[in-house]
Amino acid sequence: MTRGRFKRVLGVPSLVLFGLVYMVPLTAFTTYGIVTELTGGRVAATYIITLAAMAFTARSYARMSIAYPYSGSAYVYTQQSFGGALGFLAGWALLLDYLFLPMINYLIIGLYMGDTFPGVPTWVWIVAAIALVTVLNIVGIVSVARANFVIIAVQTVFIVTFIALAVAAAGGQGVDPLAPFTGDGTVDGFLPLFQGAAILCLSFLGFDSVSTLAEEAKDSRRTVPRAIMIVTIGAGLLFILLTYLAQIAYPSNDFETADTASIEVVASFGQQWVSVLFIAGFVAGCVGSALTAQASVSRILFAMGRDGVLPRAVFGRLSARFGTPVIPIVIVSAVSLCALFADLLTVSNMISFGALIAFSCVNLSVIKHYFVDRGERRGWDAVNNLVLPGIGFALTVWLWTNLSGSTFMVGGAWLVVGLVLLLIVTRFFRRATPTLDLKE
Repeated sequence: MTRGRFKRVLGVPSLVLFGLVYMVPLTAFTTYGIVTELTGGRVAATYIITLAAMAFTARSYARMSIAYPYSGSAYVYTQQSFGGALGFLAGWALLLDYLFLPMINYLIIGLYMGDTFPGVPTWVWIVAAIALVTVLNIVGIVSVARANFVIIAVQTVFIVTFIALAVAAAGGQGVDPLAPFTGDGTVDGFLPLFQGAAILCLSFLGFDSVSTLAEEAKDSRRTVPRAIMIVTIGAGLLFILLTYLAQIAYPSNDFETADTASIEVVASFGQQWVSVLFIAGFVAGCVGSALTAQASVSRILFAMGRDGVLPRAVFGRLSARFGTPVIPIVIVSAVSLCALFADLLTVSNMISFGALIAFSCVNLSVIKHYFVDRGERRGWDAVNNLVLPGIGFALTVWLWTNLSGSTFMVGGAWLVVGLVLLLIVTRFFRRATPTLDLKE
């Protein structure tokens, strides 16, 4: 092992592809049943709210990736803007959703493959997926990028097929085209939409994963922010379209199992081959998301290890042969084994809990870095550096407060563990928190 440097091999197309695979174009179906029941069939409307909130935050990530083009994402941005202690806590919160995201993909693979092949134990699919993803990530980011092309291609074929069949099915039923926005009458009010939006935040985690590859991107100050915005807006519009068509093609929120409700939606088309294609595309997407999620979180762990916040000998070194953080990759795989007994709703909420804290910190970092520290406050600069990130901060806090009480209990415990670790590292703040050396 060596401390080493990452290889700069990724351009805008590869970064966008990475972000899209991370988000999974078919991720709209992951919590489709849960949010459909919660909102009374208004998933598309809920995605509009979520996209509006995420667009402001994605813009803040894009701006901070220009200021600090380093691996570490919210951890580095908050650290450099507010100091090592707050940076560590932001990174610790971000770790929560990054550690859980591979796990949710393995959980979904187990659920869908178990439903398709009931004779094979679920744990077999989960363990096999973890092993495959681990090997590909150790080999290097180029292998991840190549796998992404195949994964996106499979999902694209299904998406085109789904759109055609959903439009045909809706036309034959004469359904209300506004139903995905007005609901089916079983649930009223705006509060369920806000609660659903808090859950759907996990669908947008791909845009911030792009920022973790800043040290592997060509001309990162230009390519990374551009890729972040393309991924966020493009994926958000796709999520709205897919959930809108799903609702008008299958206007019901009565599912046998909410976790796998999308299988029932696709099966309603009456074409067995479409169901097979959906399972193949969805599982491929989950493998791709796990692949990119593990790549991202291992780089955050590497950044924290390189800074000395986590043990440098374990986390802060790259493989001399592969140029990847092998030990963090293996650790993430070990944590992902929790998918063997986790449930979908809890994991979804925990991902959103950590993500929204990190998102809030990045919005505040824009204000601190550009408006306060650099004094860019006149005319448009005031809007750019205060108003827009301020809106992003308010929206993320608002979504965060709509998560469930049990989520706050588990998430709060995670933050307490992080605070204890910070106290140990700093010897109760008698020494400075280690930070990234920008001269390296």
